[in-house]
Amino acid sequence: MTRYLRRIMSQDVLVAGVGMIPFAKPSAAEPYPTMGAAAIRAALADAKLSYDDVQQVYAGYVYGDSTCGQRVAYDVGMTGVPVINVNNNCSTGSTALFLARQAIQGGAAECVLAVGFETMRPGAIGSIFEDRPSPFEHFETAADALEKPDGVPLALRYFGGAGLAHMKQYGTKLETFAKIRAKASRHASNNPMAVFRQVVTEDDVMKSPFMWPGVMTRLMACPPTCGAAAALLVSPAFAKKHDLDAPVRIRAQAMTTDYHSTFDAKDMRQLVGFDMAKSAAKSVYEAAGIGPEDIDVVELHDCFAQNELITYEALGLCKEGDAEKFVEAGDNTYGGKVVTNPSGGLLSKGHPLGATGLAQCTELVHQLRGRADKRQVAGAKLGLQHNLGLGGACVVTLYDTV
Repeated sequence: MTRYLRRIMSQDVLVAGVGMIPFAKPSAAEPYPTMGAAAIRAALADAKLSYDDVQQVYAGYVYGDSTCGQRVAYDVGMTGVPVINVNNNCSTGSTALFLARQAIQGGAAECVLAVGFETMRPGAIGSIFEDRPSPFEHFETAADALEKPDGVPLALRYFGGAGLAHMKQYGTKLETFAKIRAKASRHASNNPMAVFRQVVTEDDVMKSPFMWPGVMTRLMACPPTCGAAAALLVSPAFAKKHDLDAPVRIRAQAMTTDYHSTFDAKDMRQLVGFDMAKSAAKSVYEAAGIGPEDIDVVELHDCFAQNELITYEALGLCKEGDAEKFVEAGDNTYGGKVVTNPSGGLLSKGHPLGATGLAQCTELVHQLRGRADKRQVAGAKLGLQHNLGLGGACVVTLYDTV
């Protein structure tokens, strides 16, 4: 019995199908049930499976009432299967994926659906419930002691402050963040799912209005976005039984939450999850027996250009302090060391909170299948996903082919 349980816990988890819809501005989006159901149907079609095959559903969203997951799933089928609603801020989609992977790997199910969707409002994100303690109380207290610019929204303040900390310590130039944003737009120009496909230059980014003078321009921030994405995970036995073509697997995955260092280090980079990302990535590399130098393609959480830069270092793509050199050498794009956010990332593809992690999964699965069209990273064999939510949670996932 013990040997059987050990075998089940270590079995592969395959990605049988992925699907997403084009992301849209809030003014142009369809209702969340329509978006979520469309993403599910796309993933089912990609896997060549029926909703009747699904044994569990994990549905991720941030802005919505309870059981929105059922509302979405019921438009596809009503088969009595468990539907679990997931909310973990911006890492919601990857948290749904994490739970789906655990269900397969632990032997609780053989075919599990993870779906994420979001309807966002224009403008900066904020709290909905003002009549109770904020989950960001610890963050606000720590941030107040470090950076407190007047009139700067919460998320921009945190991530802009993280970029400012890097600028102060290493002399990183504001133009470097503009280069990251320009790179995102070039990648997104080849992605029909991206909300912004227009190419912008470094100069365009620098000339866009300042949201925090000297620290961040408008184009360095991701836009409020609506959309949906989904993934179907299966066991090898299920894939064999149903004769599925499922060459991509989740080779390793880790989820972390905040450490004491988040607040004790008195560093805005820690407040936005540097140690969470570093620890999750380390666990994934160790579990897979690889290093960051082996990664071919990365989809990381570039909610702001500043966070993309510090995440290069957290994931070990370059040494701490070397991120500006990494950007200037073109090591974050085609022809460099590792192609980062070929989809255009959150900056250009968009960031519908509940869908983001599953959209990242969708992009990497297409890359490893060799079906990413003009975005294809030549010879991609290892794909790394990083999805971060303040409050906090970070999910790092490694994909390869079998």
